[in-house]
Amino acid sequence: MSIAYPHLCGQLFEQPLMYDPRKAEVVLRAIGPQLTGHSITIMNGAGGVDHVAFANGRPSAGVIGDRMGRDVDRSGYAPFDMVDGVAIIPIEGSLIQKGGWIGAPSGETSYQGLQTQIARAGRNADVKGVVFEIDSFGGMVNGGFETAAMIAALSKAKPTIAILTDFAYSAAYLQASPCRQIIAPQFGGAGSIGCVMLHADYSGALEQDGIKVTIIKSGVHKIEGNPYEPLPDGQRDRWQAQVDEVRDQFAAVVAKGRGKRLTKAQALKTEAQAFTAAEALDLGLIDAVGDGQEAFAAFVKEVNRRS
Repeated sequence: MSIAYPHLCGQLFEQPLMYDPRKAEVVLRAIGPQLTGHSITIMNGAGGVDHVAFANGRPSAGVIGDRMGRDVDRSGYAPFDMVDGVAIIPIEGSLIQKGGWIGAPSGETSYQGLQTQIARAGRNADVKGVVFEIDSFGGMVNGGFETAAMIAALSKAKPTIAILTDFAYSAAYLQASPCRQIIAPQFGGAGSIGCVMLHADYSGALEQDGIKVTIIKSGVHKIEGNPYEPLPDGQRDRWQAQVDEVRDQFAAVVAKGRGKRLTKAQALKTEAQAFTAAEALDLGLIDAVGDGQEAFAAFVKEVNRRS
């Protein structure tokens, strides 16, 4: 065993730590066997949260102060594709809050990158209109509402259109809703105006395996929602209130963007259902079902005709 291992063990085991228990689980699962020389069983599957700075190019910080935007400005290049005065901003894959990139590497789009592009499109005099090309089933709440607010402000200043190349569900539809128009392909879809939170209770499985987890805590609520015990009613109610609040705000943003086409009450009435393009059109979630390339060409023509 390396001489560093006993020292690390002393830092992790049998002493107080100030980790969220979900993060502590991930740390132990990742390095526990190397530290102890033995396998460590915490639970049968997921339940932790892998919150790692710099993972997949994400900065540990950088959203505050618009560091990415300042880097873009120094480069002298627009952070989006341009066709005849129309900026194209893609929103695809899983939506995450931080991301030190522009675009969608590894199937992820960051709100940080979107905000950088939206801000530059808004103040670029050469940009006459903006297309948001969307294909996403959603993602994180944090950063989503702020990005949608920026799209709403942009839509007041310049023509915008959301062209769904496939789907815009949940957080992705949140971004589409402030655009002046939303177009979806025949076999695409939109909606899922809601919020979800997951909890796994592995206490029964651990008991069957003869494993007893001892949790030593300070603070009544420190471990509420941990995966080793049944979910307390109080914590369930608290989480339910959180997701209800997100859904209510989501519906409000949709109603503001869609106007008379879809009210807040109507958005809530969808009960977070994901709709086909035809259903979404009937309900007022989108404005048309059609070919994305044709919609883009028509938008470019109209924007240049007005300018």
